[in-house]
Formats: sequence, structure tokens, C-alpha cells
Amino acid sequence: MTNEPQAQQPQVKRISPEEMEQKFYGILLKAGLSENKARTCARVFTENSIDGVYTHGVNRFPRFIQYIRDGHIIVEAEPVLKSTFGGVEQWDGQSGPGILNALFCTERVLQVAAKTGIGCVSLANTNHWMRGGTYGWKAAKEGFAFICFTNTIKNMPPWGAKESRLGNNPLIIAIPYQDEAIILDMAMSQFSYGKVELMKMQGEELPVEGGFDTTGATTKDPAKIMESNLLLPAGYWKGAGLSLLLDMLAAILSGGLATADISQQTAEINVSQIFIAIDLSKLHNSSGISRTLQSIVADYKNADVADGRPAVRYPGEGVVKTRKENQEKGIPVNERVWNEILAL
Repeated sequence: MTNEPQAQQPQVKRISPEEMEQKFYGILLKAGLSENKARTCARVFTENSIDGVYTHGVNRFPRFIQYIRDGHIIVEAEPVLKSTFGGVEQWDGQSGPGILNALFCTERVLQVAAKTGIGCVSLANTNHWMRGGTYGWKAAKEGFAFICFTNTIKNMPPWGAKESRLGNNPLIIAIPYQDEAIILDMAMSQFSYGKVELMKMQGEELPVEGGFDTTGATTKDPAKIMESNLLLPAGYWKGAGLSLLLDMLAAILSGGLATADISQQTAEINVSQIFIAIDLSKLHNSSGISRTLQSIVADYKNADVADGRPAVRYPGEGVVKTRKENQEKGIPVNERVWNEILAL
């Protein structure tokens, strides 16, 4: 258990999506973003929060503003094309806002895939994209199968090691499904760093071991994990291996920095990202894809549930429920975080 006393449990209030987005918009304008850029970033931060990804929505917003003030994020920067061959393009994000760069590359790879069937757009020298699922939802809602991933700063050890050499390098896989999508949005660590931060803020322990303490023992205590900066690889050696390969692909396909290089900087900046899209409408079996997915999901959800466990859900299914609840009731926000935002 954590050492946080129960009396320090944070107070939570509900903020309407409209109020949150408008507040973000005003702060972003003040930070130097143009109206269009401020509007887009405010929308994405709010949507992430509506969907329940508070760690990369409202809770991350103050850090985004601090990165602008520190000069890590260049608000006026635009992506520049460096190279193109076939369905592959390499872009330089020029340290621009990560959300805007990632949206640009998502839109660009969908354009490439619409022409060639499949496209791959890589991005070097960009900043944190916040929730990677943002780009998966966008692509899937437009009818594309989609894969994207990013590398990060060192925060996870190779399996068997006692110091970080890997990033937790989030991976997103998205497929259109009915009126929504099936979205896998996962870090290579058992829990994302943002989730560990959130649990520490709330004075709660993780449901299962999520990292190592400074002695090398696995722990559920988020404070101890943040102290050691040693996240537990998801799948142990398998997650560690996948993290390594994602970092390699991100660096070589983009011509950008790898995790080791990113970690030499003063902050987690100039990361490398990959965006891959497939136009499903061009497949010879496109007319039967919906039936195939429905059959797979039906079989998947028909599995007997273990005693005391919740119903089986496919990745992204819970987001739709959370989205509806937060749109109706307002977005739950830690009062301390909201007061910090109001003071920006």
C-alpha cells in the first residue's frame, strides 16, 4: 500500500466539456498558438478527457503549457517533408506541438493509403502526442485499418536488468467496427507512466504489480515506481523485446532519435513516430469485413467469465460508455489539477 494518508484523498469535481475546452482554448491562445492550432489542441485535450484518458487529457495539460514556456515545443513550427518513396514518407516535426504533428501525419497517411492501398508516414523531431488512440479513432472512423507507435524516454528496464534502457513506447492498432472502432492503445509497460502518476495522485495502489522499487522488487506502489523510474514490461520479456523493436523501427524509419538519444536531453522531446494506414475498401473481401468482425467479436465475448470478473470487452469498448457518461455528467477532474489550470 502507499503511504498516502486517507485524509489526503483528492477532491474531484465535474467540469462540462464545453467549459473545459473553452478554458484550454484561452490558455493556448495566451501561450502563443494561432486560433486554429489552439482550437484543435483544446478539442483534443478535451476529447481525451471525455473518453476517460485523463492522464493524457486534463491532467497533462499543465505540462504541455510548461513545455511551451520552456521552449521545448515550438508553437509556430510545421512538419516538413524530408523524403518520399512509393507509399512511404519521412517528415520532420521541427519540435512542433505533438498533437498537431500527429494529426497532420494521420491525415497524410490516410491520403497516401487512399491512393496506394497502404501508406507509411514517419515523423522525427516531434513532441508527445498525448493519447495515441486519438489517431486510431480518427483513422478507423474514416474506414482505415491503422497502426501507429512512438518511442519515449527511458523508463523501463530490459528483462533481467535493474536500470532503464527502454521506453514504454505506446502502440496503437485500430480497426473500424460498426459505428465506432476496436482500438488497442497500450504502452509496452504493464501500466502507462501517466496511469502510475494518476494512481499516486489519488493515493491508491495499482491492482497488480506495475513496476520495481529501488531494491529491484516488483511493487504495486506507484510512488515507489516513480521513485525508481522502473516500469514493469507488459508480458515481462515479451514486452521488453517488443519495446526494443518498436524503438528501432521508429528511429530507422523516421531518421530520428532513438530512446537512448531522447534520454540524453533535458526533457522528453524530439521523439520519433510511425503511422501506417490500410484502405480496407480496396481489399477484395471488403464487402465481408463487417460480417467477419462481428463473428470474431461474438465468439470472443461468448467466453465464460471467471467468478468475480467483469464481462469480457474488446479493446476500446469501454471508451464509448465513459464518453457518454462524461458528456452527460461532466468530466471528473482533480480539484488541485483544475486550480492549477485556472492559474495558467
